[in-house]
Order: sequence, then C-alpha cells, then structure tokens
Amino acid sequence: MRKVISFMHISLDGFVAGPNGEMNWIKAEQEIFDYVEKRISEGDTALYGRVTYQMMENYWPKAGEQPNATKHAMEHSRWYNNVHKVVLSKTIENTGLTNTTIINDNLAGRINEIKQQAGEDILLFGSPTATHSLIQQNLIDGYWLFVNPIILGQGIPLFVGIKDKIKLKLLPSTRQFTCGVTELNYTVDRQ
Repeated sequence: MRKVISFMHISLDGFVAGPNGEMNWIKAEQEIFDYVEKRISEGDTALYGRVTYQMMENYWPKAGEQPNATKHAMEHSRWYNNVHKVVLSKTIENTGLTNTTIINDNLAGRINEIKQQAGEDILLFGSPTATHSLIQQNLIDGYWLFVNPIILGQGIPLFVGIKDKIKLKLLPSTRQFTCGVTELNYTVDRQ
C-alpha cells in the first residue's frame, strides 16, 4: 500500500509558517534542493491544499523554461509537470486540469482509495491546513521534517487538533545540512 508522507519545513518550536504565513525564515540552500530533488523522485503523486497548490501552479509549470532558470528550477519544474497532483479543495473545479485530481469531500475515503492504487509514495507538500485535516483523520504515514535553526515564538503550528497520541519511529535516513537544517525522517508506528 502507498504511503502519505508529509514533507515540511518547520521551526525548532514547531511552526511551519509565521503568524501571517511568512516563510522567509526557511533555509533554501542548493544542498537541500539537491537532496529534496533526489527524495521526491521516489514519489509519483504530490498532495497539496488549495493555497499551496495555487502557489505552486502559478510558478512551477514554466519555471524551468525561464532564461535564468537554476538547476533546481529546471529539475523541479520538470518533476512538477510530470507528477500527478491531488488537491484538497472545496472551491477548485475539477474541469480542465491536467494530471490533477480534486478532493472536495469524503477525505478519508478518497485518500485511502488513492493509497490502494499502484504507485509510489504520495508526497504532501507544505499545506498546513490540509496537513492538519490529514493528521486528524490518521491519514499520514510518515514525516520528512526539515527543522530550521530558528525559534519563531508564534505562527502556524504543524501539530494541532490531535486527540490521540501518534507514535513515531525515527528512520536512519536523518541528515544534517551544512546550513544548520536537520531533516528528521519519521514513520508512523501504527502498532
């Protein structure tokens, strides 16, 4: 069965964005880009909330074609254009979208249906609101947390509305980057 993996930058105190959605504190270095490109190639489905999807859709489809495109922009644009996108949204219409599925109801049923299909991991990028919904319905199977060396003090937390403990197992692929970011790679322990 396929797994839903949450891919998220996080502050040391557990925030994924500042109080107004700010993400200017995230360390975006080439070393991390190279690592992420390698890791995301393991997935063939990207899962987004509406806001993150619209942000991605406004930039990545053509980012690799720009005259000043970086290696990261070209690689990620190519991946983005080829990956199947699943979007959690009650407002986006599922008409005319290429390689995209919109989920607007029966979240658990639809995600579990996708998990049963053939394919690789389903990568949930950013999307704090979507992540909160998936956590509350026990639909996330693992976390790739990129812990940035900063304490924000306030903002949008990663973990909210959790009613029961979620046991995690740290995987050996944990890594530290020279810029001070540490990736913690966990799988959800369902036993």
